[in-house]
Amino acid sequence: MNSTPRPLCTLQTVLIGGVVAASVSGISLCWQRPAEAKLEDSPKVIVDEAWQLVNRHYVDETFNKTDWQETRRSLLNRNYTSTKQAYTALREALQPLNDPYTRFMAPSEYEALTSQTSGELSGVGIRMEINKKTKVLTIVEPLPGSPAVKAGLAAGDRIIEIDGKPTAKLNIKESSSLIRGKSGTRVKFLIQRKGSKKFEVAIDRAVIELSTVTSRIQREGSDRIGYIRLNEFSAHASEQIQAAIEKLTVEKADGFVLDLRGNPGGLLNASIDIADMWLDRGLIVRTVNRQGKNEKVAARRKSLTQKPLAVLVDGNSASSSEILTGALQDNGRAKVIGSKTFGKALVQSVHQLSDGSGLAVTVAHYYTPKGTDINHKGITPDIEVKLSEGQQILLSTNPKMLATFSDPHYTQAIQILQKGIRAQKGQLGKTAVNKAIASPKTIIHN
Repeated sequence: MNSTPRPLCTLQTVLIGGVVAASVSGISLCWQRPAEAKLEDSPKVIVDEAWQLVNRHYVDETFNKTDWQETRRSLLNRNYTSTKQAYTALREALQPLNDPYTRFMAPSEYEALTSQTSGELSGVGIRMEINKKTKVLTIVEPLPGSPAVKAGLAAGDRIIEIDGKPTAKLNIKESSSLIRGKSGTRVKFLIQRKGSKKFEVAIDRAVIELSTVTSRIQREGSDRIGYIRLNEFSAHASEQIQAAIEKLTVEKADGFVLDLRGNPGGLLNASIDIADMWLDRGLIVRTVNRQGKNEKVAARRKSLTQKPLAVLVDGNSASSSEILTGALQDNGRAKVIGSKTFGKALVQSVHQLSDGSGLAVTVAHYYTPKGTDINHKGITPDIEVKLSEGQQILLSTNPKMLATFSDPHYTQAIQILQKGIRAQKGQLGKTAVNKAIASPKTIIHN
């Protein structure tokens, strides 16, 4: 099988995400910065840039049976007195496409998206909350190796002021915006620590890599299970997953659970790279663009481990999560457990416009290795475990219950994995191992 060079599209990078509402995480993207040009200082320039991008790249050449040329005439015949008016007109012009993933982003939204998918931020490296009891902005955890740690900040420290501004009336988002800033610049805090007087500390901001992966060995009977949870397919996700697999292998994991529940997607290339880590061979994904051109990506390296694998998914596992899940399921590499996934099989390209705003445009449709179109359908798990309302509330409000025996998806995964582990420890062949963990699609009610 011939595989296409990576990345999939002719643009710079590919990314996909799940649920699109106000969230910036709900799209799949290729990145492209516009060529530099001398542009008139007019909102119409942005309007026409956006129209041209949709005209050139949108996956449906009929534009959902919309007269796209007439749309341009209408947009350019208007007189815009502000960029806000132009932005509103653009959003209205995109609505007839009936595609929630093709959307315009104001500069702040575009910046938020690029920051999120980069897996990095420029700040001091603290997780914080407004304490429920004291109602005071409080540090939950300084990130390891961060400027905050080096400055001596600790969990439980209360942040009274940020650059002289009292935090009492600020929410988390407002406080975060004050802390973040250009790497190398300085931010000052007034801190109250239990048993101490208030003190000031000045910290230089730095670029901090955000972890999207948690992993650990869990003892289940006589077996050592390598549990890996991936929250988002950011630019650093694949290297973090590789590090987790290698670490857990050194710690003698007998099998693995890959938890993609609640993962809305992210970079498409990250999902492909991570699939590569589990597969020796086989197709990972196929995409089809507006001209009907097929591009296929196949596994291209030896997997990092041959140990049995179970994948956990739910209705919020979308896009990149579905590409990875579909690749592992269709190639028989993993058993998929949980509930039906979100069902987003569209790829978007994201373009930065000349004023710093952005546009996401649907450019392709993707299919699982077996040619399944999951759009609006999702991936059906091999073992579908339906949670009771109480179980859903418990797991959503208490993350510490995930991957415990209060988690029916996890407990079912352990049962399946242990069959595969028994077979593998008995030194049976790969076919026998697969048979040991194979089962028809099953629905389990709890």
